[in-house]
Amino acid sequence: MDATRIIAIRHGETAWNVDTRIQGQLDIPLNDTGRQQARRLARALAGEPLQAIYSSDLGRAHDTALSVGRASGLPVITDPGLRERGFGIFQGKTFAEIEAVLPEQALRWRKRDPEFAPEGGESLLQFRERVTRTAHRLAAHHPGEQIMLVGHGGVLDVLYRAATGQGLQAPRTWELGNAAINRLLWTPEGLTLVGWSDTHHLDDESLDETSA
Repeated sequence: MDATRIIAIRHGETAWNVDTRIQGQLDIPLNDTGRQQARRLARALAGEPLQAIYSSDLGRAHDTALSVGRASGLPVITDPGLRERGFGIFQGKTFAEIEAVLPEQALRWRKRDPEFAPEGGESLLQFRERVTRTAHRLAAHHPGEQIMLVGHGGVLDVLYRAATGQGLQAPRTWELGNAAINRLLWTPEGLTLVGWSDTHHLDDESLDETSA
């Protein structure tokens, strides 16, 4: 089977990203910066051959994907398998609030305990299984083609670890920037890394819309 090329994108910035507040599966919209990032992303990818765009069904990812979809003339297909990790009772709290109110759970979270799940949420093991299963399922439909997956920071982290053989508890040394361009290759044997965290388009003011 021919390989599938994947462009993997984290959604644009939200106000909760700025506040370091856990969004999880809460539907938090893009802020003004995030919408600008989405527009710049669409312009940067305007010449890319894309056969399909898949997105998390949460608004911040879907709206980011729609910017690319409008520029490329492709519909955006939502898939809940690309949602952020479910963080249960952590959702809506800042990192500092979690450590103050739930110190024992915060410690297990910081240590990346693979089996730990916040009350009402997912463990890292459950999350990894969901994301990798979804990515493999979607990529398998497009041998020899290029697709886009638009998700969340946690989703991109899982994909990077899967492509590089990093374990769930390995310290993160890679960037997960909002609207950065990340490239992967999929075959039935798994994912491999092609390129990661290209943010040149976010620094290029020439990609902004000009006002009349």
